[in-house]
Parts: sequence; structure tokens; C-alpha cells
Amino acid sequence: MFIFYQNGVLSYAQVEAIKTFVLGFGIYAPLIFILLFTLAPLIFFPDGILALAGGLIFGFAWGSLYIVLGALCGGTLSFFLARLYGKAMREKLAHEKLMNFQKSVKKHGFMMILLLRLVPLVPFNIISYSAGFSTIRYVDFFFATLLGMLPGVLVYANIGAQSLAFGSHEFYISISLLVALVVVSMILKHRVKKRLEAYEK
Repeated sequence: MFIFYQNGVLSYAQVEAIKTFVLGFGIYAPLIFILLFTLAPLIFFPDGILALAGGLIFGFAWGSLYIVLGALCGGTLSFFLARLYGKAMREKLAHEKLMNFQKSVKKHGFMMILLLRLVPLVPFNIISYSAGFSTIRYVDFFFATLLGMLPGVLVYANIGAQSLAFGSHEFYISISLLVALVVVSMILKHRVKKRLEAYEK
């Protein structure tokens, strides 16, 4: 983390800074990118910025793969930090909008995480930490995260990959997909909120 800060990578949200830093490691660039994604939750760095950078650096296909791997590693780290340090960590994160779905995860853990992951408007890290504080099984958390984040990953990776072709037909298609994702996310977010409230009653 000290090295990342010294290079100004995670201290400010600039895709170009991430690209320059990661490519500086040559053949190890994919590993460094995945490591960035893994450690970013420790400082609540926006995962969307890293996802865009992944598409820009590695292209759509490889970028999507590395984003998924990095996000799974980061989500797993957050999950187990919350589970291992429990109460002490919850107090330190009290200022964050942590979610409480203790009751809902008993029977609907997989589905709740899946729905929340489908909503990019809900911070990725908040879901991971909140899941760690709950009683959900890790295997349910893992596969719900994997499936739920795919639409968002593909959209962000595509935008990053097309960013160099600004003004092209493909670029506008990628922007349209992002708008569609946001609209669908807003609808899903409202429904998930109502379902969570219903489960907690």
C-alpha cells in the first residue's frame, strides 16, 4: 500500500495514473493490477475506477478476466477481515453505510448478495464487509459475487477498452450500455431495499 501511495496510484482517482503504474511492471502488469484490486477495499477506493483502468490497459476480454479475479480477491479479503475482527472492525467502519441483513441471509443469503451485486450503485466494498459481519456462508457469498458483478464488469471493461476510440460507433454503444446499466440498477436498488426491509420485519 505504501508503494501504491508513493506512486500516486490509489491516492487519487485517475485512470491514466493507474495505467502508467501497472504497465511499468511489464509482464507482471496483470498481477500488479489484481493486487491493486485486492487491496483497494482497505481504503474504500472506487472499484469503478479500477474497472475502467482494467479495460483500458488490457482490452475488453483480458481486462474483464483480471477485473473479475481482482474483485473476487478484494471481496474475499473484505469478507474475512469483517468475519475475523467482527465487532472491533464494525466500530471502525461505523461511519460507512454498512448493511444489516442478519435475518435475510439465513434463508436467502445467496439471492440477497446476488441482487446487491447486480446494483453497481451499491458500493462493492460495503456489500463485502456487511456480508462478513453476517452469518452467510462464504461459498454463497463467493458465487453470488461472481455472478452478480459480471454485468457491471463487462460494461466498465468495455468502456475502458473503447475509451481510446472516443467518438466512434463502438464508444457510443458502450456509453449507452452504461446508461442502461445505471437505469436498471436504480430499479433493482429500490426493489432490493424493499425486500431487505420485508425480510428484517
